[in-house]
This record gives sequence, C-alpha cells and structure tokens, in this order.
Amino acid sequence: MSGQDTVRALAELAEAEFMFRYESGASPEVRDALGLAAVRMGGGVVLSMRHDPTGYWSKALGFGVDAPVDADLIGRVCDFYRTQGNPAAVIQIAPDRLPADWDDICARENITGGSTWVKLAAEIETLRPGRTDLRVGPVPAELVDQWASVVLRCFGMPEEHLGPMVAAGVRDPGFQPYAAWDGDEMVAAANLFVHGAVGSLNTGATLPSHRGRGAQSALLTARAAAAARAGCRWVVSETGRPDPGSSNPSLNNMLRVGLTPLYERRNWVWRADPTE
Repeated sequence: MSGQDTVRALAELAEAEFMFRYESGASPEVRDALGLAAVRMGGGVVLSMRHDPTGYWSKALGFGVDAPVDADLIGRVCDFYRTQGNPAAVIQIAPDRLPADWDDICARENITGGSTWVKLAAEIETLRPGRTDLRVGPVPAELVDQWASVVLRCFGMPEEHLGPMVAAGVRDPGFQPYAAWDGDEMVAAANLFVHGAVGSLNTGATLPSHRGRGAQSALLTARAAAAARAGCRWVVSETGRPDPGSSNPSLNNMLRVGLTPLYERRNWVWRADPTE
C-alpha cells in the first residue's frame, strides 16, 4: 500500500472510530432516550440513532479497508437499520472503495446520493500556524459539559440527551478536547482524536458572535501540535463541500493552515420507505 493509500485508509478508520466512541459511550438512560445502537461490521461501524433530532448521527462508515464492500455487506447494514426501526441513515464510503455494481446495490436497497464531503490530510510538520486574539488551550475535565454545550449550540443541535452523549464520548482517553475563550467565556470548541499514526481533527465549531477571529485556525494548530506530541505523523479531517458559488469557512480554515484534499466522498442516503 502506497503512502497516499495508507493515509486514505487511516483517515476513514479514524473517522469511523471517533464516531463509534461518541455514540457507544453514552449512558444507558441516554441510549434509551435516543434509541442508540452501535455495532462493528465488515471492518467498519454502523451507528443508529432512532430518535435523532438532527438527522446526523445515524451513519455507517469505515468500510473497504479491512474487507471489500459488496452487496452482502450493504444488505446487512441496511437490515441493521430496519431492525432498529430507523427511518433513514447515511452510508459513507471512500470513492475508490465503491464496488463496480454500486448502482445496482443502491437500486436494490433504496439508497440515493446526497451531499458531498471533502476528506483532507497533511503531514504535521508541513502545517502553517493559525493565529487568533482569543485564548486557546485544552479543556479541563470539569469543563467538558460546557464544551459539549458549545459544540451543540454551534451546530444548532439540541442539548437534551445529545449533550450528555457528547460529553461522555469526549471523556474517552483517545479524545483531547480543545476550546477558545474570550476572557472567561468559552466561544469555540474542537476535538482531537488520536488513532495510531493519525490525529483526527474533528468537531470544530465557533459561536456566531466570535466567528471571523481565527479561532478555528488556531484550534487546528493547537490540536496538530498535540497530535505530534502523541506520536502522530499525519492529521486528517473532513467537512462539507460547498455548493457552487458558495463557501464553507471550515474548509477554508483547513486549507489555510495547510491541509490538502485527499478526495471527495458522497453521502449515500438509505431510507426505509422506498417511496421517499
């Protein structure tokens, strides 16, 4: 496997693992309230949130690295969602891992193409520093609940049940939450997940009142430095591809500090109701 192929594989596996830990670390009460179920399957993970108020958390990803993607695997993924009573989910597979008969599989399982994400990576020593006038640093354990609140408010997600889930997940020893403060007010948040040779830069968001002040660029820099200290060689991340004529500030921040696109990955949407 070439160096580029290795980074692609590690990027997919790191994303799958941090999503799995976010959702599998929830308390039994939160799992029941959200209808959470998380399993490992076919070298990837399948995550179901039956009562998802956002449409974000039910997804299957990390496939095609340890085992090929085929009709049997996708059928088992969709059967899992049917068993969970989930109305819809997103399947995320790197484009070079899709099988030749993907169109036939999609037609059989009621899967349609959705939005597109950009997967990015960089060797840590090649990154350019990002700067801000805000104070940036790691989040102490006693502020993790506040960190989770900031993340969810930034993304427009309700805090009920999701707040405790995110807070419990980020207490996983593989996670290192970071934040930016304006005085004593936490105004931006981001997470580092260390997974072998890569550090996944995820969950970055800034409150509307403090956007445009370099918080996320500085948080990218701080987390990359922490990843280097943890022994990582690369950092990886993902964000939405903007529509033509628009922009994605998150993508702009990543490009500014030196992350480069690896590939664009389509979100494939499975629906239980074939009429939708």
